[in-house]
Amino acid sequence: MAGTIIVGVTGARVSTRAVDWAIARATTRRQAIELVSVVGGAIGAIGEAEVLGAAQTATQQLLDGEAKRVADAGVPVSTRVESGNPVTKLIEASKDAAMLVLGSDYRGPGTGPSRGVHGIRIAAGATCPVVVIPDRDLGEGMGVVVGIDGSEVSEHAIEFAAAEADRLGEPLIAVSVWTPVHTPRNAMEVYPDLYLANMQATTEEVLALSLGGLSARYPDLRVVRRVERGHPSHVLAGIAADARMVVVGTHGRGTLARFLLGSISQELLSHLPTATAVVR
Repeated sequence: MAGTIIVGVTGARVSTRAVDWAIARATTRRQAIELVSVVGGAIGAIGEAEVLGAAQTATQQLLDGEAKRVADAGVPVSTRVESGNPVTKLIEASKDAAMLVLGSDYRGPGTGPSRGVHGIRIAAGATCPVVVIPDRDLGEGMGVVVGIDGSEVSEHAIEFAAAEADRLGEPLIAVSVWTPVHTPRNAMEVYPDLYLANMQATTEEVLALSLGGLSARYPDLRVVRRVERGHPSHVLAGIAADARMVVVGTHGRGTLARFLLGSISQELLSHLPTATAVVR
């Protein structure tokens, strides 16, 4: 994937992690990085111009410090300070980006919900892949997990995940999840064995078809196939907790895109198991 990686930068500690992740990616893929920060909250009040100007100056200084780290790593870098709604501005920036990288202050189970920009609305509206980085060390994970359901967006997620796994020298963990038909309580306490076996076999077939041709494009890539029963987001989160990255596909929804995201993507972004990529 050529082009520029845009990183949304704030004063939060996790922004440093997001920039570091982008540097590692840009170095191996020979991409440039643009650091973007958005000063929000202006309403046109009297005396606001002076406050806004000071905020923009301080924000540029923040970007300059991060830009030096990027440049020192040998990666081409530029900076941009915007004013307005951060969600809107970053969605607009995604139109010219190969990838958008954001940080979240989510630090793992038991730490409470994320409070900062964690990417749900931005990932819903962005036109490029969005990678959200949680505020914790991801160095011990292994493998790139991708959720597969046989859809077209799933194919895009597979290609993205395979490229990342190949770049990292990690296995690709391809996961398909099947969920039994929900029935009212006590309507069917035990599912027929034939039904469960067919659900498993059908899902295995979907997974095999989805991965067809992958070995020809990535001959050195090790692929681990997993077909599991359960709720997709719960299964993916459990497997991804020990991985370097998890990748899911999502459908765009036109003018509603910035407000809606598929349930699986949204649940993963709300409780980030690891670096999480949302791909169209």
